[in-house]
Parts: sequence; C-alpha cells; structure tokens
Amino acid sequence: MTHDVVPWDTPGPLSGPIGVPLVDLLDRVLATGVVVSGDLVIAIADVPLVRVSLHALLSSVSERVPAPWADSGPL
Repeated sequence: MTHDVVPWDTPGPLSGPIGVPLVDLLDRVLATGVVVSGDLVIAIADVPLVRVSLHALLSSVSERVPAPWADSGPL
C-alpha cells in the first residue's frame, strides 16, 4: 500500500500523510526550543537499584541577544 506524500505547506485541505522536510522541522525546533526529559530505572526483582534522570534544553543561540551574565558568560 503506497501513499502520495502531501506537502506540509499546501494551502488547501489535506488528505493523506503529511511530509515535513527534516531541515524545516529542525529549523522550527531550534527557533522555538524543545525540552527533552526522561527517567531510566534499573531494577532487579522489582527492587530499584539505579535511577538516571535526563533533562535537556535544545535551542539555538543568537549573537544579537546579549548574555544574561555581566562578563558575557562563565567560560
């Protein structure tokens, strides 16, 4: 079963799967930012042994926006 991919910027009503180019998706994500968050728990016999938490913010950086630090950053 094959489907014709519908461009994501079509002005009319959509019918079928929507195709979004990876470059456009990455550009939109970096322009607005995204937060990735997750937990990993390693357990044996329902006894949790190790827990790892991940919280990450992905966003683009612009030279036109001044740094919030007085000395332009910690590095």
